[in-house]
Amino acid sequence: MEQRRRATAKRLGIEPERMPRSIAVIMDGNGRWARQKSLPRYEGHWEGARTAKKIALYGVDLGMQSLTLYSFSVENWKRPAEEVKALMHINAEYLVYIRPSLMKNNVRLLHLGRMTGLPDTVVTALKRTMEMTRDNTGMVLALALNYGGRAEIVDATRAVAQAYKAGQITLDDIDESCMSRHMYTSELADPDLLIRTASEMRISNFLLWQISYSEFHVTKTLWPDFTETSLEEAIVAYARRDRRFGALDSAPKSRA
Repeated sequence: MEQRRRATAKRLGIEPERMPRSIAVIMDGNGRWARQKSLPRYEGHWEGARTAKKIALYGVDLGMQSLTLYSFSVENWKRPAEEVKALMHINAEYLVYIRPSLMKNNVRLLHLGRMTGLPDTVVTALKRTMEMTRDNTGMVLALALNYGGRAEIVDATRAVAQAYKAGQITLDDIDESCMSRHMYTSELADPDLLIRTASEMRISNFLLWQISYSEFHVTKTLWPDFTETSLEEAIVAYARRDRRFGALDSAPKSRA
């Protein structure tokens, strides 16, 4: 992984320490992509799923430690019933579709969000894919499915409260590190880079705790049209930024 990351940095003409290790993506524009092509919305979501696989595998080639994809939010249940049904079907199929590629590329799948409320077909496919890839040691592909940033903080707070009630922790133990250990993302580093497609300029309740110092990259490209080159452009833009984390020192910093 480290060798690939350094090779990518050299090819892109950036310093290795300026390569992002953890990237999160808000995949937007599937419906608009379909509308532009006079196709039903579900065709846009299918194409978006294909793009998700392509970008995940390219993340492996780039030497990334983790890639987090915002697949379905807790707010998305408000969409028309037929579209929600189609999205759930696509997620179930996607989780089966990517298994051979995940195993071939040593990628581990991680779920971010609530299992409760998901259809049985999705839960079964999700659990099976996570089980199959559990021992993989390469890049982590985190799928935010039935996910909400506020819901995550609520769930983490409940878990901390239960630990306190059980006598497992004291009040003095409750700090930022303690909260982070109880988030869905406890196994992941905070994103260095957050990408949002389709020109949208909002966070949409995504990783509210984790993106406090993430760099944002917004592109007008619709998600189904997002390519390997698009990802490289985002990485190069990120590498040009001066990340100070609240300090004044402008020297490059690594988050290894």
